[in-house]
Amino acid sequence: MGLFKSRYAKELDAIISRIEMNMANNYKDNAQADLKELEEAFESYSKEGLLKEKDASFYEGRLTAYREKLKGYSHKDQKPYWTK
Repeated sequence: MGLFKSRYAKELDAIISRIEMNMANNYKDNAQADLKELEEAFESYSKEGLLKEKDASFYEGRLTAYREKLKGYSHKDQKPYWTK
């Protein structure tokens, strides 16, 4: 991305940074909540035309990748190691 980003692109970048940080620290529920926030922000900004076309396609690709990566990424689906 370029040096001069819109305020909306910077906000999306901040959410993506939080997703990455939460995934790195194994905070699964927080990563899922941040993904939902990213989806809502992206949809809102896209609908209102606040993102440039180039930025919109970039963030749409990132959003698709995170949806796939975080599918089934939850503590509820995790089995305790002591129950085999």
